[in-house]
Amino acid sequence: MVESEGPARYRLGVDVGGTHTDLVLNDIQSGALRIEKLPSSPENPALAVLEGLKRLLDSGVSPDEIAFFAHGTTVTTNALLEAKGSEIGLLINQGYRAICEVQTQARDEGNPFDHLFQRPSHLAPPALTHEISGRMDYLGNEIAPLDRDAVAAATEALIADGINSFTICYLFSYMNDAHERETAEIIREIALDPFVSMSSEVLPRIREWPRYSTTLINAYLVPVLAKYIADLAAGLDDEKVVTRRRFLMQSNGGVMPLSANAEAQTVHTLLSGPAAGVQGTAYLLGIEQGWKNIVTMDMGGTSCDIAFVENGAPLEHAEAVIAGRIVAVPALDVSTISAGGGSIARVNAAGLLEVGPDSAGASPGPACYGKGGTLPTVTDADVVSGVLNPDFFLGGKMSLDMTAATQAVQDNVAAPMNIDIATAAAGVTRVINATMADEIRVQAAKKGVDLSGFTLVPFGGAGPVHAVAVAEDLGIPRVLVPASPGAFSALGLLCADVVHDYIRSDLQDLEGIDPAHVQSAFTTLEARALAELQDEGLGDEDKHFLREVDLRYAGQGYELRVPIEGIPTPLDEGGFAALAERFHDRHEAVHGHAARGALIEVVSYRLRAVVPVPKIEMASAIDQTGSRSEQPSGKRTFRDARAQSIEADVWRREDLPTDRAIEGPIIVEQLDATTVVPSGWAVRLDNAGNMELFREGTT
Repeated sequence: MVESEGPARYRLGVDVGGTHTDLVLNDIQSGALRIEKLPSSPENPALAVLEGLKRLLDSGVSPDEIAFFAHGTTVTTNALLEAKGSEIGLLINQGYRAICEVQTQARDEGNPFDHLFQRPSHLAPPALTHEISGRMDYLGNEIAPLDRDAVAAATEALIADGINSFTICYLFSYMNDAHERETAEIIREIALDPFVSMSSEVLPRIREWPRYSTTLINAYLVPVLAKYIADLAAGLDDEKVVTRRRFLMQSNGGVMPLSANAEAQTVHTLLSGPAAGVQGTAYLLGIEQGWKNIVTMDMGGTSCDIAFVENGAPLEHAEAVIAGRIVAVPALDVSTISAGGGSIARVNAAGLLEVGPDSAGASPGPACYGKGGTLPTVTDADVVSGVLNPDFFLGGKMSLDMTAATQAVQDNVAAPMNIDIATAAAGVTRVINATMADEIRVQAAKKGVDLSGFTLVPFGGAGPVHAVAVAEDLGIPRVLVPASPGAFSALGLLCADVVHDYIRSDLQDLEGIDPAHVQSAFTTLEARALAELQDEGLGDEDKHFLREVDLRYAGQGYELRVPIEGIPTPLDEGGFAALAERFHDRHEAVHGHAARGALIEVVSYRLRAVVPVPKIEMASAIDQTGSRSEQPSGKRTFRDARAQSIEADVWRREDLPTDRAIEGPIIVEQLDATTVVPSGWAVRLDNAGNMELFREGTT
């Protein structure tokens, strides 16, 4: 297990979002939590992290007592979405440049009948793509030697074009990577401190375009992440905070050391931010508290991230499309839509109300932030409707400008639609609620999830405001608001283990496969994992490996991941039969049918290396409220999503009673979020300090 470094008193989780940066400091001895929330710094996300850290240190926290640092970021996600990565060059086999044009021939987004459809622009345009002679066959045998002179000439040409991030994608390199490694050596001999992304290292699996696309994205983002990590590490060094135990969240729900090989693992950080909240939900609410079936709704300032936890485990996928580009690495199955507190509302040319997809972000932010924003956002609508208290935003640390919010909604929504401002604000709320409910409904249908048996867990600063309305639309009877919803993703960073995923494709028939060959494949992956953990300073830590195989029926164009856990290894005849039966069952569960007499093929071997990390003790961390008044702090009139005027008691969360339910309508306020409990619903604190919202008359 990864132990904390130094005189361990504190563990720090930091989540950088599009609008706010959240820091959660966990006192290991008492379990207490300290939360800092401040505006993000899009020009350099590390600045907000370091400013939040400075606030903690200025309050009396000693830097040598912060013994663990885990960090989630959207820096690579935003760079890809906003096309702000680095220029890259591509070295590809002679005669195969067209792979980048043909891709999969599928239209990953949009209407398949749209004759105006266009693919995203090339990350490595033809002018920066060089064909190199040399070939391996499908078994990994060399059929033509690598043209070293062509590699050197291509490298010189790309350097002259200002390229310092190189992509190497050769056919069948997952069977034999000798040509890719030889090419990388030549590049490093010629270029000054280049970034080199090899497909055999980033994603050694079959199917050229998914492998090439993932490697190209990795190369496109490596310089961005490397600079960010360097800036962050320098700032941490200046403050003498945590010299070794520094970790970065990955898309798969685990963390990796900041010192990890960025040239091979950058692409694994694309869903770093959203994954932290899902992992926190699965661990804190699932494993620790027994909530097995959950749909998460992480509504921050820019977007809403939706995921499902089924039977205590978050759903995963092995391939996704982000910004129209295929990313084929293991990741938590998170769906992201443009629906956040900063989503901008406007009336379109048809006179209809739209909310998003663009966001006011951290700068200038919603109009009510008083930073120069003039366009109305969801947060402005919540202020105008009276749901948010302008004098108690961030626990009173920030005041919201009601006048600016009112003016923005009036000028841009109410006046163009010729309606009163209350109706305009309610309309913004209804649209954003419907957008989130529709996405959850669609994703549930795709995954075969029956929402009536699930609990909705909202977090992010805006999530609890809108959660019950979304739950009612979906027929979900229960909402669970965690103790620190606005900083829950940062909290989730303190719930993750070090996790590395490895894959190796090697297509063979399952029937008659040599058990020694299977064992050798996994042994090779384990050796790579052990070497990387050693390089990261984790070689002597406790660790365990999880083995999976990708299987398919012969001739299929897709495969399914099947775990080997529970089947004795090395595999024998009985083990192969048990594995085949697992595949049949899995295929039937996913696709509705199984062909039990058909030939099965092994496509790839997968290994997950896990190094356990001490987790936060949530029960003790939330037991810090002291005495409770068990009385509301006042009353407030607000308007709901139908513009109806409602008078509600206002409670501070720390004053809620522990022995009874409170019936709505009420508004519950705390430092990092506001929760609306409408008429017909009630709220009570559970034993772990979560707010459990439920329909009156249910238990």
